[in-house]
Amino acid sequence: GMPTRSVMTIVSDRDRHLFHLGTETTIGTPSTQDKMFIRFSDQESTSDYAPTSTNTAGTFRLDDGTRIMGAFKGKDYILVLTDTAAYEMQFVGPPFTFSIRKVGSNNGLLGNHAGVFANGAVYWMGKTGGFYVYDGTVKSLPCSVEDFVFTNKGDNLGINYNSGEQVMAGLNHLYEELMWFYPKAGSTEPDRVVTYNY
Repeated sequence: GMPTRSVMTIVSDRDRHLFHLGTETTIGTPSTQDKMFIRFSDQESTSDYAPTSTNTAGTFRLDDGTRIMGAFKGKDYILVLTDTAAYEMQFVGPPFTFSIRKVGSNNGLLGNHAGVFANGAVYWMGKTGGFYVYDGTVKSLPCSVEDFVFTNKGDNLGINYNSGEQVMAGLNHLYEELMWFYPKAGSTEPDRVVTYNY
């Protein structure tokens, strides 16, 4: 009963639901994969995805973007990032099970691993440049090296946007730092890092 093709899966720990993001609209039919479609299981089940009046399974389709890029667990929510927007999913219980609301536009995620949860917030590298944080509201992070990281003009070899899936966010608890390892223009593997001390 489980979907066979998805962009990613994530577990909602507090309420014990399994989410398939960017998954099939018809379970077991890979050709129906919709990269903006979300399907979640009945509570504590890995096989019951058909929504009924007696379970908590459900589906939802996001409307801003072309594909879900990633999802990150926050304090009491899951932040889902498409290539253009941010959505907060929060457990509300029956009959709706989850509340899914858009919390930001024009701030999509660059790659599946380009975000991290730290210090009570989700931080990520944007698909069109810039760094963002969600702590209840989406904010742009101030960055004194933003032009160096995101601009590819003249001699500056900023990020290779075509290799966004190679970007990896990391967390250094000892120094309270977030790091984004990224490939510069002309490179396909990460060879630079930008660090933010929160």
